[in-house]
This record gives sequence, structure tokens and C-alpha cells, in this order.
Amino acid sequence: MAYINLQPVIFLNALEHEGKQFIRLWYKPSPFITKMLKEASWIRYSKTYKCFVMHRTSNAIELTHNHFYGVAKVDSRYLIRPKRLRPAEGVVILSGGHASEPLQKAPVLPVVRLQPLEYEGKPLVQVSHAFDRNIYECLRLSKCCRWLPALKCFVIETGSDSLHLLLDDVAGLAQVWLAQTLQVRDLKLQARLWEQTYAKGEGYITCPVACLEKLFLLNYSLNTIRTYHSLLLRFLNGHKEHGLEKINAFSEEEINQYHRGMVQSQKYSFSTVSQSINAVKFYYQRVLGRHEVQLNLVERPEKARRLPTVLSKQEVQRILSVTENLKHRCLLQLLYAGGLRIGEVINLRIEDVQSERILLFIRGGKGKKDRTTLLSAKLLESLREYYRAYRPKVWLFEGQTGGQYTVESIRNIFSASMGKAGILTKATPHTLRHSFATHLLEQGTDLRYIQTLLGHGSSRTTEIYTHVTSHSLEKITSPLDNL
Repeated sequence: MAYINLQPVIFLNALEHEGKQFIRLWYKPSPFITKMLKEASWIRYSKTYKCFVMHRTSNAIELTHNHFYGVAKVDSRYLIRPKRLRPAEGVVILSGGHASEPLQKAPVLPVVRLQPLEYEGKPLVQVSHAFDRNIYECLRLSKCCRWLPALKCFVIETGSDSLHLLLDDVAGLAQVWLAQTLQVRDLKLQARLWEQTYAKGEGYITCPVACLEKLFLLNYSLNTIRTYHSLLLRFLNGHKEHGLEKINAFSEEEINQYHRGMVQSQKYSFSTVSQSINAVKFYYQRVLGRHEVQLNLVERPEKARRLPTVLSKQEVQRILSVTENLKHRCLLQLLYAGGLRIGEVINLRIEDVQSERILLFIRGGKGKKDRTTLLSAKLLESLREYYRAYRPKVWLFEGQTGGQYTVESIRNIFSASMGKAGILTKATPHTLRHSFATHLLEQGTDLRYIQTLLGHGSSRTTEIYTHVTSHSLEKITSPLDNL
């Protein structure tokens, strides 16, 4: 007898709004599905489009699959559609450089998640995914995977060979994500994992492993390594028609021309272009040993002096008050109360909350510098309540499967709270750090103390907040008012 799948279907449709990519969720009217969508923090209702929407990210898609697992089928077949062409208002002709992006993003695919597992005293790697018949059959037939009946899951061995085979098997079907508790020491494997998000066309050049080896050897931070990796990858594939051997023989003129093209395209910020120059310079000088090429002659664009976005105290209060989930509220409170960067929040350990000294210890912040910052009395009370409810083991904030919280999750939480609070200002979690510094300055705190709390190496970096604060401006009377 054939069984009919009576589960409701939620279709994911591509949506572009103000140049950003979103997903529109469509389903037959169902109060139960509507209720579940309202409970999902990464999904919000759009009054403009009169439907539920979410950011188009692999993480958001996976969260949606997991949220409705066993309740409704999430269908993503309509996400990959040819883009409609619109008449162009004007064409910019670049001198040198590339008119199109050298690195194209691969289609968004379902996620296969790997996490550590111990079974009968032996370490293994659990392979899990939101149900997908094609992925299930692929894993079932895979030579590196086996089904563990006792735990009802697929597992692979912990060696890097097994992960290489798994990547080969699921290529084109899924992306492989590793839990943060899994450490990768095989740099060729690490490069493959990072490069899953890019389309591999003809002549595609992967990042040389020697470059990653040098970066890890010199103890660069993981964020810097990932940034250098992606920017060098873009540079290499921007010249893939030459092949790696000829690229390695480039002079500063070719490198200068490439970055000139980045500037002229007006798609990249000063910091992105500057980081690209640093990444390419590192590759030629530190990896290839090309010291005869005077890469200090590479032109750097003039830095635009932009003021940071700052939220008012009332806006911060509204964001925190609409964040009902205790863990989520504590995360946002930490960003604001101590002026923390998003990476510093997820790296906090339980012992870093020094309640007796009323301080937060930040280990290995930007530039791998340790520092201490403020621990608010209100925040300490919230953290104690959170600890009693969640009982984290190592990290102050841990994911559902253990390990650190992800940056993407915090961004989704902040975005959802901004939407609930009805705040239209374009802001990110980092905006709370800018708001912390500006509000301290408006309260009369000395700039040198703010510099220390933020972990700035130079006072010039902190001085930008003197241009943002409106505290002194409010006391100035316009000449018009005196007429």
C-alpha cells in the first residue's frame, strides 16, 4: 500500500529587497504553521510583502528545516532560479581589473552537520542532516559512512581521509558544516571546507596550502586567516586564465592594476581593498619569498572617514525589552554593557565573569590582546539567572549540540529583535559596541578609559566617537534662534 505524505509544505522562494537577498516563505493557510513561524527568532513577518521572510543564508535554511522537522516539509526547489535581467541605467567601464566578480557563489544547498561522538569508548564523528532522500541515499551508499543502529545515525571515522571522501560523496548535494568542537589539522581539508561556498568553474584555483601553513605557523588569528584566504582566492581566480605559475611571477604592476579595478568598481570598502593588498603582499613576500618585488609600491585607496552608526539609549532599551529569550537577551546585553565585539562574546568562558571584581575578562581579543571591561550589575543578575537555567559547561554561551555559539546565530537574534522593536536604523550587533562607547562619552567618561575598555591600541581610533556624540551639540544654539 502506498502512503501519502499528509504533511503541509512550506515553499522557500527567492526575494531581493534593496539589493539584499531574502527568502519568502509560502504555505497554505494554517494557524499552526503561522504560530511556529512566529516562534522562530530568525523569521519575521514583512508588512511590505505581507508574508514571512528571513535572510538568505545556509544557517537560516538549516534552522528552518530543523524547526519544522516531522511537522512540515520545507521545499527549497524554487530558490535556485535564473535571475531576471533588467535594463541597465548605465555601464561603468573599468580600466584594468574585472567587470564581473571572479568568485561566484555556489547555489545554496542543504547542510550536512558533523559533530564529535563517543560510542563504546571510541571517538567517532556523527553525520546528521534535515531529512532529504537524496542525501540519505548518498550517505547510505558512501564507503566512508556507516549506519549506527544503536544511536540511529550515520557516523564516519575521525581521520581526515574520511572527511575528504565525505566531501567527494556529497559534492553538489549538500555543504558540510563542522561543529566548533571538531578541530581540523589537515589544512588541505580546511581549505576544501572553506571553499564549498564557491562555484568551481573551469580553471578554478584553490588557495595554496603553503599559504595557510605559513599563516598558522605565524600564529595569525583564525579570523585573519579566513579573511586572507578568501581575498587571496579572489585574486588568484581573478587571473585564473594565466595559471598559478604565471600568477606567481607577477610584478607589482599587475597587482596594482587588480586592486585599482577593485577601487573603480565601487563595490568594496577601504578596509576590504586594504586587507586584499595585505593578503596578496603576504603571499608574494612571506610564502613565495618574492622580496625583489616592491609591493610597498602598491597603491592603497584613500580611507573614507565614515562615522559609526549609533543607537540611542531608548532604542537599545527597546531592543532588550522585546528579546524574550533569556539566553538571547544576555548575549545582546553583553555586547552593549561591556562594549564587546561579537567574536569576544562567543569566546567567553564561564570563569571570565569575575563577579567578585565586577569585571569581565576578555581573552585574546582583536590583535590577540587580553583586557578587562565593565560588568554591569544588571547584567550580572541576568547572567546568574541564565546560568541556573542553562548550566553551560565550558563556554558561557553554548549551542544546542555543545561548543561555542555561532556569529551567524547572534546576527539573526539581533536582526529579529530589531524587527520586533520596530527600529529602522541599519544596524548590526557591532552597533551596540559603538553605542556603548558613545553613551559613556556622553556621560562624561574620560576618553582614555573608554580606549582601555574597548581595547583600542591607539587613542585616534577612539576619538571617532567624539564626532558621533550629540551631548555637546545639544547645548549649542543655532544663530537663527537668536534672530
